[in-house]
Amino acid sequence: MPELPEVEVVRRGLDRWVLGRPIESVEVYNPRAIRRHTAGPLHFAEVLTGRTLRAAHRRGKYLWLPTDGGDALIGHLGMSGQLLVQPTDSPDETHLRVRIRFAGEDRELRFVDQRTFGGLSVEPLPDPEDVPPSIAHIARDPLDPKFDPGAFATALRRKKTGVKRALLDQTLISGVGNIYADEALWRAKLHYARPTETLTGPAIATLLDGVRAVMLEALDQGGTSFDSLYVNVNGESGYFDRSLAAYGREDEPCPRCGTPIRRDAFMNRSSYTCPVCQPKPRRARW
Repeated sequence: MPELPEVEVVRRGLDRWVLGRPIESVEVYNPRAIRRHTAGPLHFAEVLTGRTLRAAHRRGKYLWLPTDGGDALIGHLGMSGQLLVQPTDSPDETHLRVRIRFAGEDRELRFVDQRTFGGLSVEPLPDPEDVPPSIAHIARDPLDPKFDPGAFATALRRKKTGVKRALLDQTLISGVGNIYADEALWRAKLHYARPTETLTGPAIATLLDGVRAVMLEALDQGGTSFDSLYVNVNGESGYFDRSLAAYGREDEPCPRCGTPIRRDAFMNRSSYTCPVCQPKPRRARW
């Protein structure tokens, strides 16, 4: 699933290509792509047509673009969703779900989603600087200027769970997924099953530094693309996967100590750790 860096890359692309564009028409080809818009495809198209899109925003893995009509177009990419800005005469993608055409423009916005786990919706947003109500429960991410490290540390210790499970909790800290959790934990020399209540203030600060650093490096490289599904608005892949220290590197040498990286099953996915740099705690929390 795309994580914060990949979604931020898309947000920046939307700001560049669709900011200030008036919407001429909207076509929905698969109702599942707008299932969160309970009023249905016709209403989705009607409420957007004629509106002008404002600057794109992001909270964790969610994107939204306020309109000049007091609404916001909200998007979540899910597992395989793509928001692509394409020439109007380019061939349709196999999994094209929604098309948004702009007045007087030779480019259009397309929502493409192979697995249809992602989706778009529209909801009222009178103040364009507000967060849409449907995603207000999502916590700020560590790159947000208003992120509160002290409040995060307190909430983290109260969780009484494994540190990786806590990092994946989007109500505690947003935008961190499986890839960047493993990379940040490797940088902080913490095992994913380390109980959160045992973490010291300096350990949490080191962990946050690791999260920020790996995300900023990924942003510089356009995100992480393991296949053609994770792309920016121009369909270009990121290449941070070449810089990963732990994730996906089972049996390869740890870049820090040379010990083979270990893979463990974790929450229906995998966790990658260095057995020497990230020793398993005696009292583990999963």
